[in-house]
Amino acid sequence: VFGEETLTYQELNERSNQLARYLGSQGVGPDVLVGICINRSLEMLVGILGILKAGGAYVPIDPAYPQDRVDYMLRDSGINVMLSAADCVESFLSKEKLEVILLDQEWTQKVGKRSVKNLNRVADPDNLAYVIYTSGSTGKPKGVLNPHKGILNQLLWTQDTYELTSEDVVLQKTAFSFDVSVWEILWPITSGAKLIFTRPGGQSDVPYLKELIEKEQVTTIHFVPSMLSAFTAGSASGEGNSLRRVICSGEALTVEQVSSFKKLFPEVQLDNLYGPTEASVHVTSWSAPEDVSLLDRIPIGRPIAN
Repeated sequence: VFGEETLTYQELNERSNQLARYLGSQGVGPDVLVGICINRSLEMLVGILGILKAGGAYVPIDPAYPQDRVDYMLRDSGINVMLSAADCVESFLSKEKLEVILLDQEWTQKVGKRSVKNLNRVADPDNLAYVIYTSGSTGKPKGVLNPHKGILNQLLWTQDTYELTSEDVVLQKTAFSFDVSVWEILWPITSGAKLIFTRPGGQSDVPYLKELIEKEQVTTIHFVPSMLSAFTAGSASGEGNSLRRVICSGEALTVEQVSSFKKLFPEVQLDNLYGPTEASVHVTSWSAPEDVSLLDRIPIGRPIAN
């Protein structure tokens, strides 16, 4: 769900199959990097799945990035194919050797006539799934190469631990240039849950998030701890009754943040997860007890599976 737009699992599968076939005709296969620069939307989801189904690895480029960072990422990754949309394409207009596909305008002429049938799997666990650029210790962005086996291990552990069902509703609000978004996007759609996309910029708007959680009956959400504080400060007891689990990562979580949240949402599971981009999102987890008064700090927990 994105605003008033919706996709069923069948529609998502068929569209991403069509896109994968088109990308295959453009030379995309195992370990081939494909850029995707697009605002949060249903097209973003189709784009990511289409790249993966073609066997390629997706390279997310935030439309808000300055031009020099975009240019650097294009040079460094060596990508030849870019998925984008009309409102994001300006950054690539001068790139002659770059094949740009506008998912919102060129679907019918380039992609829509292709077969909707499932494809044979062409990538194996050691092939790349995605490349996310981090700032790096030198300040120059570094592309982190993540294989399928890494993110698959994360997804299998996450589902074993939290057991999403088709009754669950997951909110996707992390910018797709950060690795938490990989988990937010792929976990619900590999578990049969409903996936809700926030509007661009909505991830830091507490009243909007509260309204969306209520409207869509969201059960599962991720917060960086500073945003958890803002959400807690803007909430009252009895709100957010649909929430079942809140997952935090990306910053150090404090005792005060956990305590404040638990006072308002005593029945909601609150977990602290930690991990570097290089290790496929999260590598340790810790679940908060209802009373954290005896703790002087919040641990990062114990290793996840494998």
